[in-house]
This record gives sequence, C-alpha cells and structure tokens, in this order.
Amino acid sequence: MASTDQKAEYRYSTTRHGSRGVLPVMCGSVMAAQSLVAAINLAIPSLSASGLHPSPTELLWVVDSYVIVFAGLLIPAGALGDRCGRKGVLLSGLALFASGAALSALAPTVALLLAGRAVCGAGAALLMPASMSLLLHCVTESRRAAAVATWSASLAVGGVLGNTGGALILQYLPWRALFWVYVPVALALLGWAARSAPRPPRHTAALDVPGSALLVLGSVVLLFGFIEGPAQGWTSPLVLSGFAAAALVLTGFALYELRTPQPILDPRLFRLRPVFSGTVGLAAAFFGMFALFYVNAQFLQYVKGFSPLQAGLGVVPVAVGIMTVTRHGLRCADRWGDRPTVAAGLLLTGAGLLLMSTANAATPYPLYAAYLLVLAAGNGMATPVLSHAVVSGLSSNRTGVGSGLSSAARELGAALGIAVVGSALAVEFSHRLPAPVAAAGQTPARAFEAAAQLGPRTHDAVVAAFTHAVAVGYRVAAAVLFVLTVVVVAGMRRSGPKQGANPRRRG
Repeated sequence: MASTDQKAEYRYSTTRHGSRGVLPVMCGSVMAAQSLVAAINLAIPSLSASGLHPSPTELLWVVDSYVIVFAGLLIPAGALGDRCGRKGVLLSGLALFASGAALSALAPTVALLLAGRAVCGAGAALLMPASMSLLLHCVTESRRAAAVATWSASLAVGGVLGNTGGALILQYLPWRALFWVYVPVALALLGWAARSAPRPPRHTAALDVPGSALLVLGSVVLLFGFIEGPAQGWTSPLVLSGFAAAALVLTGFALYELRTPQPILDPRLFRLRPVFSGTVGLAAAFFGMFALFYVNAQFLQYVKGFSPLQAGLGVVPVAVGIMTVTRHGLRCADRWGDRPTVAAGLLLTGAGLLLMSTANAATPYPLYAAYLLVLAAGNGMATPVLSHAVVSGLSSNRTGVGSGLSSAARELGAALGIAVVGSALAVEFSHRLPAPVAAAGQTPARAFEAAAQLGPRTHDAVVAAFTHAVAVGYRVAAAVLFVLTVVVVAGMRRSGPKQGANPRRRG
C-alpha cells in the first residue's frame, strides 16, 4: 500500500500536470455518452422510412436498447474500474462506444442496429463512472466539489446537445450520419484521454461476479417494465411480470450482497444519509429533465409548428440555464447549506414543469424559453450538490462505485420521467381525440396525419387534445417530483452555511 506521503505526492503530481487536460476530456466523454440518449429520438422518422423497414416495436427497442444496457451496467462498470484500473476501463469504454456507433451506422438489418446500440451502451457504461473517478484523482480536495459540478452539468448539457446536434445532422443528412459523427468524436476523446489521464493505483479486491449478474439482470428487467409500461399498459401481464421479476431478482441481490465479504454494492451504504439522499435526489432531478425532453420536441413541432431543426434548437435555453446556474448553486450551498439549496433546486424544477403545462399554441417562444430557464436553473442548482453528496459519502477506494451509483440514479430517473409523462400523455391524448381521427390511429404522428386530411377544424381539435395531454403529463410529472423532493430533503442532514475558507468556491 502506498504511504500517505506517496499518495499526497501522487495527487500533487496529477493535479499539477494533468488536471487541465483531464477536465475537458472527461466532460467531453460524458457529454458524448449522454447526448446519444436524446439524439436517437430525432432519427425515428428517418429510420421508419428507411430500407430497414422496422416495425413499431423494433423502433421502440432501437431507442431503448442503448439506455437499458447503459443503465444496467453502470454500477458493475464502476466497480470494475476501482479494481481493474480506471484509465483502462475508460479507454475500453471509448473504444466500445466508437465500435458500436460504427456498427450502427453500417447495420444492414434491424438486428445489427440493435447490436450496435447495445455495444454503444456498454461503452457508455464503462466510461461514465471511470471519468468521474479519474477526475477526482486529478484535483485537490478544495476543488473536488467544483469538478463534480462541472461533470454533472456536462451530463445535462449532453442531453441538450443530443437534441440540437441531432436535429442539425438529420435536417441535412441521412440517419446513418448521426452514428458516423460519434466515431471520430469517440476516437479523438480516446487519444486525448490516453495522453492526458493519469493511471491511479488499482484496488485488488476480487470482482463480485454473482452480485454483478444479479444487479444487471434486475436493472434490465426493471427498466424493461418502465419502458414498456406506456406502450403495453401499466396493468398488462407483460409489464406486471417484469416488475415482479425485477422485485424478485433485486431482493435476491440485496440478500446476497449482505452476506458476501466483498459486495459490488453493499445495501448498507444507503444507511448513509448523503448517499441515500444524493441518489434519490439525482433520480428526481433527471426525472424532471427527461420528462421535459420527451415532450418538448413533440410540443414544438405539433403545436407550435416548428421544423425538427427549430425544435432541436428550441431547447438551447436549458443548456444555457444549467451552465450559468451550476457554479452559483455551489455558492448557494456554501452560504445556506446543502439542504436548502437542494430543496430550492428541485422545487424550481417542479415549478418549471408546471409553467410548461400552461403553454399552448399562442404562447410566444420568449415566454416559453423563460419557462425552460426556470427548470434549467433548478437542475443546475440541485445536481452538483447531490452528485458531490454521493461521492463524498463514500471512501476514496469506492469512488468508482459511487460515480456508477449516481450515474445509474440519473438514468433510472430519466427512464421514469419518460415513462410517467409518456403514459399520461398517451392516455389523455387518446381520450380527447375526435372520433374520425381516433379511428385512424391514436399516436400523435398518425393523428396529425389524419387530421391534415380532414380539414383545419379537425386539425385544431387535435392540437387542442395534444396541448391538454401535454399539460396533464407535465402536471403529473411535477406532482411526482414534489413527492420525491420531500423524501430527499427529509433524508438530508440539516447543515448551516460553511464558515471560514470556502473550498467549493474555488476553481
């Protein structure tokens, strides 16, 4: 084991020589991984009309296969980095990500496209926790919170870039170009990381293979239930069976982890209040953010009449708001304490969803953008503090698991946000459709296509039905978010302003 002096010298060396290059490459890596979650949604019309001829169910899995593999492997990937070397895991993740993007771009069949998406998801799962762990090894204690804040903001900005960049690509190029763009991006990040990232000491504990397998299986089945819920119905046998299987497998995982000497994720960690509150809080923040992402592009196109490119650019205020508020959020935490800052951030996110629920065809875009800024400000205020709570609540040799846990909470929250708002949107929209349109199909695309052939009055009725459904979806999402906010704030310790030197305001 390295001595305290050796560890201090190592930290000094990497901070002095590597941190300037490490911060942008780590943030760039997570931006690329997160952007592909959002970008694929914009390619669905092109894919549907392509020579692959995917069925509606296959289209759903083209979107979701990436998220399922990504979220399911995050915690095992974090543990793998802790024990096998974080730099090697990061580089492997970037290589897999590039390979999966190339396979997706070249895919002659839907099956190979799904395989490519899954490989991309595995690469994203490897690089995500390793990127935070390496970043934390390159900064001094006084700069850790600011580094985590920047890394956390990069995740939300990546989602926005996926919308805007994907819209720009698909406006002028075929769908395969969307995947080709990620190949040179990932390879450039790989070369940059190979040159600039440090190689921290490994932790030699054995990998918990049975626990990893149970966790991955349970996570995949749980996400399957959330993803299929809006399409199949929350009470369908398929969805209920998925949730029952997930409960069984995850219960088995928890019992096994309590008995094994070297667990991949010890359930007792959730007794630590920062870990519990940080994990639930991150899930809540991304629940609200991806509820927005799922509805926003459809609302702007169907209700406001925006083109796909305009709809992609229409979400830019979210990125601006998050980047602007992130550092101020840390200053608020230093001045008022973590608990009030997180409460204010999550409440602002919910308030943003409620404001969005008031928008309609007559709402001017500047006012709509102001609503987006409220939601973004809340996210930028809460997520850096929550991310820091998770990783700071664990020992230094478990930062990979901590970053994997926080990333998994984000992806699970995103899946939940899409599922909840998507289910509410589908139910309310189908109930309010005019009979001639409902007979043609209850999906928004088919409904608006049918309405265009039946005249302006029918079209206006469909727009009104969709606007109402969006409003209900946002209000349901806001209600869930407010409940989660109570859970998070109740679990946090009361903390006052930081006295004296303020480490989180540096850097």
